[in-house]
Amino acid sequence: MTTAKPWLAALAALSLTACTTTTSGIGVDGEPNFIEELPEAVVAMAAPHQDLNSVVIMPEDDCYWYRWVGPVETTYLPLRTVEGRMICARA
Repeated sequence: MTTAKPWLAALAALSLTACTTTTSGIGVDGEPNFIEELPEAVVAMAAPHQDLNSVVIMPEDDCYWYRWVGPVETTYLPLRTVEGRMICARA
């Protein structure tokens, strides 16, 4: 049960971030509106090796997605926790 307490605190902090207004997602012109400063709870939960400087919230699912630049294409991937769960603004 002691491992649940830090996650509950992070979940509570993350749910508070859903109350804040963020300009994110893909703009009308097709260009991304990256989140300028991610909430601390999101940064703490995010697994390593994900670009936290190019994160958007997709309006379809209210989850955080980051831009992945590969050798052939650039695409958006869901921002995930170390356990592989998607990080979303609303539970």
